[in-house]
Amino acid sequence: MAFQHQFDATVLREYDIRGIVGSTLNPVDAFAIGRCFGSVVIRAGGSTVAVGYDGRVSSPMLEQALVDGLLASGIEVLRIGLGPTPMLYFASTIQMTDGAIMVTGSHNPPDYNGFKMMLARKPFFGARIAEIGAMAASGDVVPQTQGSERQIDVSEAYVDRLVQDWDGGDRALNVVWDNGNGAAGDVLVRLVKRLPGTHTILYPQIDGRFPNHHPDPTVPKNLEALIAEVAARKADLGIAFDGDADRIGAVDNTGEILYGDQLLIVLARDVLKNRPGATIIADVKASQVLFDEVAKAGGVALMWKTGHSLIKAKMAETGSPLAGEMSGHVFFADKWYGFDDALYAGIRLLGITARMTGTLGEVRAALPHVLNTPELRFDCDDHRKFGVIKEVAARLAAEGANVSLTDGVRVLTEDGWWLLRASNTQAVLVARCEAKDEAGLDRLKVALAAQLQASGLAAPDFSGANAGH
Repeated sequence: MAFQHQFDATVLREYDIRGIVGSTLNPVDAFAIGRCFGSVVIRAGGSTVAVGYDGRVSSPMLEQALVDGLLASGIEVLRIGLGPTPMLYFASTIQMTDGAIMVTGSHNPPDYNGFKMMLARKPFFGARIAEIGAMAASGDVVPQTQGSERQIDVSEAYVDRLVQDWDGGDRALNVVWDNGNGAAGDVLVRLVKRLPGTHTILYPQIDGRFPNHHPDPTVPKNLEALIAEVAARKADLGIAFDGDADRIGAVDNTGEILYGDQLLIVLARDVLKNRPGATIIADVKASQVLFDEVAKAGGVALMWKTGHSLIKAKMAETGSPLAGEMSGHVFFADKWYGFDDALYAGIRLLGITARMTGTLGEVRAALPHVLNTPELRFDCDDHRKFGVIKEVAARLAAEGANVSLTDGVRVLTEDGWWLLRASNTQAVLVARCEAKDEAGLDRLKVALAAQLQASGLAAPDFSGANAGH
């Protein structure tokens, strides 16, 4: 029977495939992804694909349909089972597979699910994801045949490899981990048994309904339980993961949050001790403090586009040993494999903390203090959002403003900077402002609002948006 399939228009995203199970995403979609991606691998001369899945209720069902699609394309499927996304990346790396697909809804609500893909151990995103949609619609796949499958357990090898880079000596840290009922639970329980110190894990049970809190460590509300436990146990630090553990959140011994860019400063200083002059990459939403501190530590700071696939590609191109995003994706190519792994980033952060003479809180408090808005997201039609950015860029160029066009517009002024960019995954514009003081921040907000108004859009709601950082 000839194969053909039409995906819901909303599920094929810039970095992955994602939708609402039972509505925009179903097992037939998973089969079609397997059938098309398998065809891409076969046509590229490959034959093997590693597959893993997270703890969501719908994941086993979607994983089975995905595997069926891969098998129908003649693929040898290595099924690694339930675990965090970075464990799949690790499996693909050590098994040298030609492709890898993770069934995961990441930090989305429980009724969502999706697929993250790698081809030849490189990110598979953008136009390649659109190509999957076109292949399915036209039925452009390899002839149906029957592949093979085998179950492999890489979890012990993964834990062994994580522990290998522990570099904190014998210091017994007191650490609280918040697994948030995410997919890292089983691996995390085994990992902490191999580390010195006292380790407390909140919500280690893998439960895709996320009964305790939403699995997104970038939202302060989701860190409340972790902060309370760090205080109660007088811990040295706390670490949190998102639903599939490719993003990290951290709090210091005083319970203060280390935001993505602050965490990257701590990690970068350590990496640069052994790799002076190395390029450290961060996305356009990161604080100017990060770029300044990387330069002070002897590194070359590179601002790049937001998006884990885009950052990974830039790292490979520049030979960067470390990169990170405000969203909590941290990528180590220093001793590690270049993919985003919150468990590995956690190990490295623990090692740094164990070797400190003071506390992590003292390090955070000593960073230059700035005021900034959080990431402000507001609706803008998908067909209009990139046009708005072009209009704003043209007006700023005419004014002779100091602008970076790396990803949207990031405008540097004497007060600080403001950013406006179009989201690659949603019908929204994203804005952020940062200044040295309250008056400067107000001026930046006015400048941003004026540009939006000139393009016929209302300013985002800035109320309650000033935060020290």
